[in-house]
Amino acid sequence: MCGIAGIIDPATSTGADRLGALAATMAASLVHRGPDDSGLWVDAAAGVALGHRRLAVIDLGPGGAQPMVSSGGRWVLAYNGEIYNHRGLRQRLECAGMLFRGSSDTEVLVAAVEQWGVDRALQACEGMFAAALWDRRERRLHLVRDRFGEKPLYYGWVGGFFAFGSELKAICTLPGFAAALDRQAVALYLRHNCIPAPHTIYQGIRKLQPGHLVTLAPGGPTDTLPDPRCYWSASEAVAQARSHPLHASDHEMADQLEATLSDAVAARMLADVPVGAFLSGGIDSSTIVALMQRHATGPVRTFTVGFADRSFDESGEAAAVAAYLGTEHTAVQVGDAEALEVIRDLPDLWDEPFADVSQIPTYLVSRVARREVTVSLSGDGGDELFAGYNRHAWLDRVWDRASAVPGGVRRSAGSALARIPPAAIERVAGALPRGWQTRNPSIKVAKLARVLSATDAGHAYEVLTTHWDDAATMVLGAGAGEGTADVAASPVAGAGITEQMLWLDLVRYLPDDILAKVDRAAMAVSLETRVPFLDRSVLDLAWRLPLDAKLRGGRTKWLLRQVLERHVPAALVERPKMGFGLPIGSWLRGELGPWAEHLLDERRLRAQGVLDPLPVRRAWELHRSGRRDLGYELWDVLVLQAWIDRWMPSLN
Repeated sequence: MCGIAGIIDPATSTGADRLGALAATMAASLVHRGPDDSGLWVDAAAGVALGHRRLAVIDLGPGGAQPMVSSGGRWVLAYNGEIYNHRGLRQRLECAGMLFRGSSDTEVLVAAVEQWGVDRALQACEGMFAAALWDRRERRLHLVRDRFGEKPLYYGWVGGFFAFGSELKAICTLPGFAAALDRQAVALYLRHNCIPAPHTIYQGIRKLQPGHLVTLAPGGPTDTLPDPRCYWSASEAVAQARSHPLHASDHEMADQLEATLSDAVAARMLADVPVGAFLSGGIDSSTIVALMQRHATGPVRTFTVGFADRSFDESGEAAAVAAYLGTEHTAVQVGDAEALEVIRDLPDLWDEPFADVSQIPTYLVSRVARREVTVSLSGDGGDELFAGYNRHAWLDRVWDRASAVPGGVRRSAGSALARIPPAAIERVAGALPRGWQTRNPSIKVAKLARVLSATDAGHAYEVLTTHWDDAATMVLGAGAGEGTADVAASPVAGAGITEQMLWLDLVRYLPDDILAKVDRAAMAVSLETRVPFLDRSVLDLAWRLPLDAKLRGGRTKWLLRQVLERHVPAALVERPKMGFGLPIGSWLRGELGPWAEHLLDERRLRAQGVLDPLPVRRAWELHRSGRRDLGYELWDVLVLQAWIDRWMPSLN
């Protein structure tokens, strides 16, 4: 895991020293992604400079240093990520006559490109990566991003240079960078609490989409960006899997899932540094840790953080699973004050607005893990592949019943539910018999109210995953907004709403929210994260399974639970799903109130000219009074305001 950055001067008029200095400064801004070493490669005659910051994980010596030149001299690689099947690829390349100097996966990747070309090499690689490949013969730059979007890559034109970097902050270091706000991106952010690729917060800068590459060829225009092209299509992969459905008994399906996932886990445990895992005590992380124990020679190191608010604390459950599996477990209790301290650093950790509140505990558990390991496996991706979110279990059933009610009556009922104060819902829910009680009932009622306001099943999913419905009109000058369903051609056309949700979660929510959250939180403390669920073989199997292997009898991730129960008693993991979050709503009414009031001041908002102050102030008053729980919506605005203070103070 590393940080990469670089520039190309098409005019080739910049001297070697100047090119090198600019690329070195860009790379230096990414030192947290690679504290172990730095590298620089410059060809002034071609107008190119590549910078690299290294987090040494495989081949810790100079044999893994970057940027790396291929043995034939044609290709130069600056790369961030891991190729999990690099040993098998190395054997194939050696059989073809390739010679290797070291044992790094970097050398295997650049050798594969030299031997097979860019596209064939990428197809052969199983891994996570963002890479810059400079072709010295053709004078072309290829930027590539892995299939699922685990690793980030930004690019654009800045002051006559074509620039790229693992994070926006690297591009921002260039002289002449114009920090012009992309208002459509702001509207997308308020809808989704993150900015989906290919958009970024800045005009003229793009985020490379998963499974894509972009090529800068000589002689092209220097005022427009080249069009990315797809080298791997999630849509085609899902369609291919669905065309070969798995017909097997429950036991056989569980055997196949366990074997496939076990292989993916084993591949991601290979490293020359200590490896551990995040453990929440839930289905996904517990399954990953159980399979790690199968391959480990000693106790797996596991990590969790706990919080005082039991509604958001899973440390006890994680400790029980760790004790049963015999891991070397580290649990740290984090007080509200420590969690609140992280808020001031958010604009630097995520250098474009990002407001998934679980970013805070994710950062905290990463910080705990980094004290003992350099690599941590996580259970991310399990929900998106095996139907783990509550909406997967109930939206189809709820909508089937709700759609039988006339639209006007249904919407009126939704409006009435939305007006019930959260405190009243919590009191009523607390008085119910224990078997009927649920965590965070006011949030669940708010979701039901939103579903009842929908026009159809697709719209119901969209309103569930949208924060500010009127984002396009809230952002001054934004224009028409983009809906969740606009992201890609669906390979599940004609399928039910549940499979449509799984598809949209895979191509939008997973890369733009979940993986961006984990990457920035972990790399901020120089921790590499690996995600076994995001193996191509696991994806293929997940989409070959019948839907009732994922959802059965109202239980999410049914088949995955069967695999886990072979290793951990069901009683240790069977509980209502809990989001990895924090009580942001109550904090905004308490400790964070003065901070929020400052950032949401009406005069400040009017002076900025970015957001319409009226809906923001209305939401703040409703939340502060306890009449509505709008903590997550307000968190989006507050994170944006804190980001503006850090990166665009001229707006204030």
